[in-house]
Amino acid sequence: MDLLYANDTQGAYPQSWYAATTEPLAPYPVLTGSERADICVIGAGYTGLSAALHLAQAGRRVVLLEAQRVGFGASGRNGGQLGSGQRVDQEELETMVGLDQARALWTLGEEAKDLVKGLIADHKIACHLKPGVAWTASSPAEVQHLHDYAGLLQSRYNYDQVEPLSAEGCHALCPSPDYKGGILDMGAAHLHPLAFALGLARAAEAAGVTICEQSRVIALEYGAKVRIRTEEGDVTADHAILACNGYLSGLAPSVTARVMPINNFIVATEPLGARTKEVLTRDVAVADSRFVVNYFRLSHDGRLLFGGGESYGYRFPKDIAAVVRKPMEMVFPHLKNVRVEYAWGGTLGITMKRFPYLARVAPNVLSASGYSGHGVGTATHAGQLMARAIEGEDSGFKTMQCIPTPAFPGGGALRTPLLVLAMTWYALRDRLGV
Repeated sequence: MDLLYANDTQGAYPQSWYAATTEPLAPYPVLTGSERADICVIGAGYTGLSAALHLAQAGRRVVLLEAQRVGFGASGRNGGQLGSGQRVDQEELETMVGLDQARALWTLGEEAKDLVKGLIADHKIACHLKPGVAWTASSPAEVQHLHDYAGLLQSRYNYDQVEPLSAEGCHALCPSPDYKGGILDMGAAHLHPLAFALGLARAAEAAGVTICEQSRVIALEYGAKVRIRTEEGDVTADHAILACNGYLSGLAPSVTARVMPINNFIVATEPLGARTKEVLTRDVAVADSRFVVNYFRLSHDGRLLFGGGESYGYRFPKDIAAVVRKPMEMVFPHLKNVRVEYAWGGTLGITMKRFPYLARVAPNVLSASGYSGHGVGTATHAGQLMARAIEGEDSGFKTMQCIPTPAFPGGGALRTPLLVLAMTWYALRDRLGV
């Protein structure tokens, strides 16, 4: 079964609240015949759109191929949170690579946030960008860890936009009986992810990028020139960029052995009206400290957008709303009777260490994927870093490679059952409060 088509209609966005509230782009043409380019980018999510835009702005001839629609995958379906730093926290990074490299990675994470905010401003992308993401905890030990982490960011990284939340402060912000405290990061932000993706596409097209949709790549031929074949055409290029994340499939076995596609789910409730204060009293986003993270925010039309639950394999569950209702009602039991009007799933890529995998697959083929739920900033930045590397400045690309990315045990054959076993254990720990 093919992830590109297992849960979705060919050439159509999922029936999400994001798709319902975004001005669509007219379809781009299918690639037919033979094209010549300086760079061929495969995948029109944040990574590919950013890479294509930055390369076109550098004067390169770029062809961007997308198997479905622009922003069709995780880029158009995610929780919309633009987080600080990396997906792995700084304490863990210091243990992995030492303080100096951890500081370099923090700087790159902050560059990623600034890049997204700058692209939105420069290209006038209307995507409801708002400041603020809170991290909440459900036990005193987790609260203390978050408070200590805020102190570390302030003292060791000179980051002054994060503050601790006591139990009272957390409840005043988010009236959930499940949360006992946390931190609030006003340097982080949240946005409408599909609107951001489509805004990047408009900017890339204006910069001269040739975008082709419904042009699935079926083969790569490596060499001094890279030949990229689709079902109806081909592109010959000096360089190629793989920006497919969880949808890469068999195009680069060395990458797919290290990047696991998993599914995550989101619902949008009916408009809450005055009841929005029962969810959040400020227009910030929230993510909790569970291993299988719950994340939520209010939409610009007053709905609760709540993400929770994961699955492994190809098929989404038949009743996504029921899957997400369980964690939603655990966090907000007082919303038990609120109607869910939209429910959708998406496929993202994760790695063993929850750190993105940037790789030079061949001398003239670069890849970036495995953002592990931190892709709004990191994927956009990875596209820019690959563009810079092709232009001869690869220091940022190399820094992101400093954490080794092991293959999943058993490669493609065994990684799914092993991941299910591991994630089931962590989910049980969450439920037991261990």
